[in-house]
Amino acid sequence: MNPIPYGRQHITPEDIQAVTETLLSDYLTTGPKVAEFEEAFCQYIGCKYAVALANGTAALHLAALALGVKPGQKVITTPITFAASANCVRYCGGEVEFVDIDPDTFLIDLKKVRKLLESHPKGTYSGLIPVDLAGYPVNLEEARELADEFGLWILEDACHAPGGFFKDSKGVEARCGDSRYADAAIFSFHPVKHIASGEGGMITTNNEALYKELLVLRTHGITRDESIYHQENHGGWYHEMQILGYNYRLTDFQCALGLSQLKRADEGMIRRHEIARTYDQAFANTLVTRPFVEEGIGHAYHLYVIQVEDRKGLYDHLRANQIYAQVHYIPCHTHPYYQSLGWKWGDFPLAENYYHHCLSLPMYPSLTAEEQAFVIEKVLEFTEK
Repeated sequence: MNPIPYGRQHITPEDIQAVTETLLSDYLTTGPKVAEFEEAFCQYIGCKYAVALANGTAALHLAALALGVKPGQKVITTPITFAASANCVRYCGGEVEFVDIDPDTFLIDLKKVRKLLESHPKGTYSGLIPVDLAGYPVNLEEARELADEFGLWILEDACHAPGGFFKDSKGVEARCGDSRYADAAIFSFHPVKHIASGEGGMITTNNEALYKELLVLRTHGITRDESIYHQENHGGWYHEMQILGYNYRLTDFQCALGLSQLKRADEGMIRRHEIARTYDQAFANTLVTRPFVEEGIGHAYHLYVIQVEDRKGLYDHLRANQIYAQVHYIPCHTHPYYQSLGWKWGDFPLAENYYHHCLSLPMYPSLTAEEQAFVIEKVLEFTEK
């Protein structure tokens, strides 16, 4: 049996052909494939605007900037996420406020968010960054009610959840990243994600003004849009740097790969659900705690996260059998950087309890039935001893 990672990309001959054709074209970057990928992603997600970027972290950073995060402003997020979800606030000089998780979904607990907001004067907090952990969507309709009541913007971190959804109070499917309830959302195209472009990210929104600002921020703060020039147009070469921006562009050949992968997104989602059902059936009535999924939730299954009593023991046992399960995530507030800002172990007991027991099993569309059966065998071999 070959080594089995927790996640991996699936590159097809069609992907290779798409990239090769773009490499042989006139544009390697800032060409037509970028806009084509953005438009196709809008159609898939169900939003009006999309901005392709160098990676998911760049997407978080620019979205936070465009939403107005400034030094001293406080933004709320979850401790159970990759550090970038919180770091983007720090990049802008803002302050991060963590809130503990729901013990069933492992998502930020919106009831606890409300308690935090009610315990401070209105205006203390400027924004909320909920994270669709493992592909489980946050109920953004409930988050929107909070945001409107307390004057917050919402930036949805949907890196794990393209294709995921929840049903709102009207029974309508609200897709992750469609910005029906959030001001903007971000995605990642890292190789272990649903859609891989090597590296890459995307911001989605329905706000035209926000979209236009993101386009300028993406390319050094420079615009060639004559309609918004501050000064006289000197000629065909002229452009203006109007704000301090960044070089966060995504290349055409990466967008070509993303476009090709996007065509298989629905197929990949079907396979992820098949894998999840097989795990669910195998671990029923065992000492393995399976992921909780509420009715009406369209789980995107970026990860299949189990909980066991001896997580370290199982992790080592699987690695000894070349199964490279992973832990998602070390709570952000326990990292030395955030501890230097005043956070400490013990601040969020539910998040910390989750961390001590969680393990992400292999979950990707090209995982074979034989490989999954081997993973299940080795998990039960350890937990049933």
